Amino acid sequence: MKIPYGGDYNPEQWPVSVWDDDYRLFDAAHIDTLTVGVFTWALTQPGPDTYDFSVLDAVVARASAEGRQICLATGTGAHPPWLAKAHPEVTRTDFEGREHRYGQRHNSCPSSPVFRQLSVALAGRIAERYAGNPAIVAWHVGNEYGGACYCTSCAAGFREWLHQRYQDLPTLNAAWYTTFWSHTFTDWDEIEPPNALTEHWRGPDHTAFPGITLDYRRFMSDAMLTNFRDEKAAIRAFDPHTPVTTNFMGLYQPIDYHRWAADLDFVSWDNYPPDDRSAARMALAHDLMRGLKDGQPFWLMEQTPSVTACRDVNPLKRPGVMRLWSWQAVAHGADAVLFFQMRAGRGAGEKYHGAVIGHAGRSDTRVFQEVAALGAELAALGTATLGGRTPARVALLFDWDSWWALEISDGPSRLVRYLDVVQDYHRAVWSLGADLDVIPVTAPLDAYDVVVAPALHMIKGDLADRLAAVATRGGSVITTFLSGRVDENDNAFLADVPGPLKTLLGVRVDEWDAREESFVNPVTAGSSVLPARLVFELVIPESAEVAGTYGEDFYAGTAAVTRNRHGAGDAWYVGTALDPAPIVRQVLERHDLLGPFADVPDVETATRVTPDGARLLFVLNHGAAPADLPGIDGTDLLTGEHLRAGEQLRLAPNGVLLLRVSPEPGDRPPRG
Repeated sequence: MKIPYGGDYNPEQWPVSVWDDDYRLFDAAHIDTLTVGVFTWALTQPGPDTYDFSVLDAVVARASAEGRQICLATGTGAHPPWLAKAHPEVTRTDFEGREHRYGQRHNSCPSSPVFRQLSVALAGRIAERYAGNPAIVAWHVGNEYGGACYCTSCAAGFREWLHQRYQDLPTLNAAWYTTFWSHTFTDWDEIEPPNALTEHWRGPDHTAFPGITLDYRRFMSDAMLTNFRDEKAAIRAFDPHTPVTTNFMGLYQPIDYHRWAADLDFVSWDNYPPDDRSAARMALAHDLMRGLKDGQPFWLMEQTPSVTACRDVNPLKRPGVMRLWSWQAVAHGADAVLFFQMRAGRGAGEKYHGAVIGHAGRSDTRVFQEVAALGAELAALGTATLGGRTPARVALLFDWDSWWALEISDGPSRLVRYLDVVQDYHRAVWSLGADLDVIPVTAPLDAYDVVVAPALHMIKGDLADRLAAVATRGGSVITTFLSGRVDENDNAFLADVPGPLKTLLGVRVDEWDAREESFVNPVTAGSSVLPARLVFELVIPESAEVAGTYGEDFYAGTAAVTRNRHGAGDAWYVGTALDPAPIVRQVLERHDLLGPFADVPDVETATRVTPDGARLLFVLNHGAAPADLPGIDGTDLLTGEHLRAGEQLRLAPNGVLLLRVSPEPGDRPPRG
């Protein structure tokens, strides 16, 4: 066994003669796992009552004969042209109310009875035909679920979803605050999907009724989840054991992956960062994906070996970056490293998307040689990292409801973006070398010494009490501006801000200021002067002590950052948008959680503890210059070299160390 290595393979796009070259090159690159059949619906079902498995049979048979592991897709990631012609209602209606015709791929209405019936039938036929093939190690349902539909079927589905959620109209009206603007509903059929023709103006984030829009986003995420569940059930009728997944998209707003996690047998996701300076963002996404299923390892289902093709500018991965980013995924919990795509297609929208094998089919390109070298490295490593968990004592709370609610709110500032705030705090912990889990607000907090809850706009259930319990037992909680503002229906708490968090934080906020992005009000916190922007809450300490003050305007000298002693621990409140690293450092130091290279710029560390108790320390240099590191005892599993404390180490740009180090007390992961 080893880390599965390979990726999306679309041999249906080429004559069989090309397949011979492909498998010769797969051997050279140590490719052992192929994802096949992702977009084969039109070939496999060329008509409503016709199935033709000849192409897929040949693809699966060849991969099996060549000794490859197969991740077999249901092929339902895009429906075929004949389906849209026969049943035009299966295509989506967009936010502006336009009924789309056939085209693209995210084009299926998740509420369409015809789409649901035929996609499930196809998934069942494929499972019936190929179940029991020992080469199939996973089933892949759909592809990159996303988008939204506003058609009449979705309107009906939304009303049914609301009826199940609220049971009666008085409860719904109270939740949506419909006494505003004479919106009280007296019949379920009066409710319309919130879009450009109903409650919105200036786009999806500008709504007169945030509660309606919030619920529609929840509904649409659940509607697509229903599609996944239906196809998975069709597979399970013929194969009760092989794991089933679909490929997530990391930091993707439209789908609440926390609502989906329980239905996936393992998480997989596609890593396409927006640029080549995204090490911190990728770390956040990896940690979020790992946290979806209580810290279980995930699959890196897709990444480009070189370039993407869907953006205005598509930077090339520099030499060594593909390897570095692949090892970063493994460091954060990946148990598979896969690419899109194995061979570059000749035409259509992704012909210039990077591939392991280019159009010329050469094996002497830089990209192919780097892929082959990484394949050899993974083959030599074997099972050393498989099943490893991250023994984190820091948790960062991530909440799709808070994301949605914050960004559809009128006021205080549309310049505040949830991901920006979350990433600032994740980056602060990550850059200081502390292992952390990114978890839902419903997750247990008992295992963590530090809980970071940036922009925790919405407070649901018993979350406030569970955060208070962290501090009571000696832990630390950090939260920020715009936290504790609304309940699960996006209605303001009838209490001082920050609502249910007030006792824990020991502060009150009566007023807040918001300014354009260029405006800066410096905050002095200890020896640091930090530029603060966007929102400036006027924080009134009650039981809290002042840890940072504003430098300008009529509120100069007042509290911007506070610390409240609560039980044996403390709770920090940061009332404005600033670089939180100095504050986070104080908290991590208190709990002895700084990483071994916390003061070395651009060097990332991450830890995994394997099922047999081995502690693995990953060290990655994301900088353009060599990094000089203090010595550490351990064995580099990639080179076999033994390192010792006291012997300074130089790590090359894009360099990677995978060290087996001495176990620490409590290393066996607390979950799973």
